[in-house]
Amino acid sequence: MQKFLIFLGSARDSAPPRPVRLGLRVALQCEKHLEAMGHAVELIDPLSIELPTVFKPHFAYAKSAAPEALDILAAKIEAADGYVMVSPEYNHSMSPALAHLLNHFGSSLFSYKPSAIVTYSAGQWGGARAAVNMRTFLSELGCLPVSAMIHLPKAQDILTDAGDFADGVDAMSWRGYVGRTLAQLEWWGEAARAQRTMEGIPAAAPAFSRDPSQRNAPEISQ
Repeated sequence: MQKFLIFLGSARDSAPPRPVRLGLRVALQCEKHLEAMGHAVELIDPLSIELPTVFKPHFAYAKSAAPEALDILAAKIEAADGYVMVSPEYNHSMSPALAHLLNHFGSSLFSYKPSAIVTYSAGQWGGARAAVNMRTFLSELGCLPVSAMIHLPKAQDILTDAGDFADGVDAMSWRGYVGRTLAQLEWWGEAARAQRTMEGIPAAAPAFSRDPSQRNAPEISQ
């Protein structure tokens, strides 16, 4: 059994064309599928997390001075084996709500674990263009996305409010489609956990802990 966090990338409390949030239905389907695979899953909803009014990342606080909500979520991120990132598309990019939430935490909490990209829309494209941006973002966090992705066009017609497949939908085909991505997440999650347990984080590639200059290439002597 692995531990997965599903990040819901929408802070809306409703979404057209129906009052129940589309993203929540998508996240619930991923949750049901991973639980059926035998894993422990927790849904992280930005509406249930009280973030500070002024942006300040968790790692910028002195020890024991961070807001409790950030401390709790940081511990959950660190303990997880992998992540499912669920996002709508905003201006051909990922959800601002998802980016804002994730930006509160350093890559050392996410690194050496896999992630899965799941996008959705009420229209025909399924949020696929947001996934291009998400690959870059998640790679920088260190939780490299698996190659398969899930895109759900017209999600309001595919899923019920509870996250089940709607009547008239080819549920078997959709389960296979969703399952391909989550099977890759499961495989890489198990492999990464085994390697972290056996070898730990490589000494040659430690987390950046001082300042951004640690990323720089060596200076060229003149």
